[in-house]
Formats: sequence, C-alpha cells, structure tokens
Amino acid sequence: MAAEIAIIDYGMGNLYSVSNAFAALGILTDIIGSAERVMEYRKLILPGVGAFGDAMKELNHRGLTAPLRDFAAQGRPFLGICLGMQLLLDKSQESPRVRGLGIIPGEARRFSGKLKCPHMGWNKILVKRPGPLFDKLPEDIYTYFCHSYYAVPKDRGSVAGETEYGAAFASIIHKGSVYGMQFHPEKSQDTGLRLLRNFIEQC
Repeated sequence: MAAEIAIIDYGMGNLYSVSNAFAALGILTDIIGSAERVMEYRKLILPGVGAFGDAMKELNHRGLTAPLRDFAAQGRPFLGICLGMQLLLDKSQESPRVRGLGIIPGEARRFSGKLKCPHMGWNKILVKRPGPLFDKLPEDIYTYFCHSYYAVPKDRGSVAGETEYGAAFASIIHKGSVYGMQFHPEKSQDTGLRLLRNFIEQC
C-alpha cells in the first residue's frame, strides 16, 4: 500500500524520529525531498530543528517553498513541527530579512532575556480552540519542548493551544487545514502519539 503522508526532507529535520513515531502508530509515511513529489500526497509533515533563516534557505534551494504554499492553499492537511511550525509564519526575529512560508500570518519572536533560553522540557498545553485534534486526550496535556522562539499569529483565532513560559505563548496554531505544534510530539510519549494520530485521522 502506498503512503498518503509525506515527511518533508530539507536537511534540517529530525526525520527519522518523526517517521518512527508514525510507524509506532501503524501509519505509513514517505520521506521526500523532491518538489515534484509534494502534490502526490494527501497530507504533509514539515519537521524542523535549527535556525529559521537556514531552513528557509534550504527550502528555497530545493524548490520546495512554492509547492508547500500551493499544497496548503488547496486546503490539504499540513502539519509543521517545532521549527516547522515557525516556518509557516511570515517571518522570525531570528532572521529578520528572511521571508517565511507565509501560510499563517504572523512572526516568531525570541523569549525574553530574563527567561532561560531555550525553553526546554515538559510543559502543559491549555486548549484554546477545542476540536478533533484534542480528541481522547487527558484534561492535563503535557508535551516536550525545546525552542528559543515562539509563534505570534496576527489572528488570535489561529491559536489552538497555549503554554505558559514567563507569559502565555502559542504552542499549537491552526488555520484551515494547516496546523503547527511548537513542541515535539514524537518525543511526547503517548500524548504526542495521540496528537499525531488525531491529525492524521480526524483533521
């Protein structure tokens, strides 16, 4: 059976951790780095670790930027994870002159200098927009984070989940068929696997 879900390889993602998480759920995925193959799939996963500017440089170099935007514009389900979530935005303070994918309007900002950076470890998610993504999850949702920048969507209605670190920040964003998770679901044990399953099966 052919995979309907693709994990985007642009040289900056923890691809195999994400792929193994889906495998643990019995969900078949392909890892692809070819722009020509993007539209062959029903759902896309964009993981990411590292710097915003470097990531966009790689996406542009590999010709993936336009196909990813087109995929989202067609209303197909698309999930950004960690840096992949920030890439969905217009820009980041980390790389001020670099344009992001611009799929969800907003920017990524660095945590205040008073806070330990990166924000690392387990933290709670407060659901702001109940929906199928949160189906069969406990009332207290804890996931694993490791990041120095956080998403600030222009539309507060795009915030599906918030987490406290000095102040509340968007830990899950959602617009149309596009979702972003600032944490690492693949490292968040049963809760993370449930979130991935819900995205694949219900979103």
